[in-house]
Amino acid sequence: MKPILGITMGDAAGIGPEIIVKALAAKEIYEIARPVVFGDKKIMERAIGIVGADVTCQSVQDVALAGRTYGIIDVVDLDNLPLDLPFAQVDGRAGKAAYEYIEKAVVYALKAQIHAIVTAPLNKEALNLGGCHYPGHTEILGALSGQKDYSMMLVGGALKVIHVTTHVPLRKACDLVKKDRVLRVIRLANDTLKMMGIEKPRIAVAGLNPHSGEHGLFGTEDELEITPAVDAAKVMGMDVTGPVPPDTVFYQAAIRERFDIVVVMYHDQGHIPIKVLGFETGVNVTVGLPFIRTSVDHGTAFDIAGKGIADGKSMTESLLLGAKMAKVKFAHL
Repeated sequence: MKPILGITMGDAAGIGPEIIVKALAAKEIYEIARPVVFGDKKIMERAIGIVGADVTCQSVQDVALAGRTYGIIDVVDLDNLPLDLPFAQVDGRAGKAAYEYIEKAVVYALKAQIHAIVTAPLNKEALNLGGCHYPGHTEILGALSGQKDYSMMLVGGALKVIHVTTHVPLRKACDLVKKDRVLRVIRLANDTLKMMGIEKPRIAVAGLNPHSGEHGLFGTEDELEITPAVDAAKVMGMDVTGPVPPDTVFYQAAIRERFDIVVVMYHDQGHIPIKVLGFETGVNVTVGLPFIRTSVDHGTAFDIAGKGIADGKSMTESLLLGAKMAKVKFAHL
């Protein structure tokens, strides 16, 4: 049996619907999974016309019957947007609708009626204009599932990173680097890589400060918070190294292939190398939730929305990874 992937349509003023259509126009997804879109059917039909894909679209009531036929995109139709919603404009209606797609998908995921959630991009300003006051997908999913201890993992090319902190000011991020949190993220990294099929994950933990603090010369967080977390993870039997100076750890992971993943301390420390190495194919994975969530690692791209030229590779990779993880988690499928 193939896993059912619930795809949330994202902000309809952006490229979300177009990249979903492009990804689902390829037969490879249907060979390994059963996709179903949580969105607005008429907006998806508009995207099909823009992209010029040889597919059709239909509403479904029962997700258990969805995603069986290549060439037909099944949609759980919330019918919550006007057909003439303009492209490339921040619109509270689109933000509110995007939240509702996620909300609906989470209900199904918590009941294991879908086996992974795969998300198209949000516009954070539109989200807040629509009355949904969250920094982004990760925080929405955490709130809807009642989870507080989660993390963002990015996969791009030969590199994987997982974050100790994400959407907070850099000044605050430094204060949040504490032993318990670092250890928790190391454990999340270990568990998630096993779900990706890596039997014995090799984990590197990046330092926070230049040269990992140089024994307190450039800051004490590495010595007082990160090193004890690494030591504790080793006692638990994990293959973990660190803190590794952040100016060399990504080379060692992606080029030398010494590590399967890097635990990073703040948003840009992880995002910059991922986007340099795999901007078009990057995948975002939220770990620590009670369900699998993968996502494109890019935004709504308002500058090209509605033109049919958006690249669907990141969505395709997100679907492929979501299916792979679901096959491990739901071994009975």
